Amino acid sequence: MTSTIVQPRWLLDTNILSRLIKRPHELLGQRLRDLFDQQPGALITSVIVECELMFGAARVDSTVLPGKITALLQFIPVMAVAQNVVPHYANIRAHLQRLGTPIGPNDTLIAAHALALDCTLVTDNEVEFRRVPGLRVENWLNA
Repeated sequence: MTSTIVQPRWLLDTNILSRLIKRPHELLGQRLRDLFDQQPGALITSVIVECELMFGAARVDSTVLPGKITALLQFIPVMAVAQNVVPHYANIRAHLQRLGTPIGPNDTLIAAHALALDCTLVTDNEVEFRRVPGLRVENWLNA
């Protein structure tokens, strides 16, 4: 059976990829491998997520983690931020500030990126991201 390449459907957040790197043999790892095989191109991440992962590795001065991150991202396309993210970012940030419930700057960019790409954000940080209007959020660690 041959797979066809599909449009990206899920944007994987930092905590999901971090968990996958730390515990690749958990149920999450199997789910991602199955999706990768069955729906090539459906799983992506953001360059903002890659930045956060590499920062985490640098913060703990790891010589091993950067290689693990790079190896993982050979299989999960890293999407660059494009101009179409700008209005989503501005609207999210303004809306949440008006409500007095802002989220972190990187999370705002990740949410805007997911909206611009029309992807569901897969994260373990549901509390913050569920405040973003129109953003589809799933937590595959609780599934």
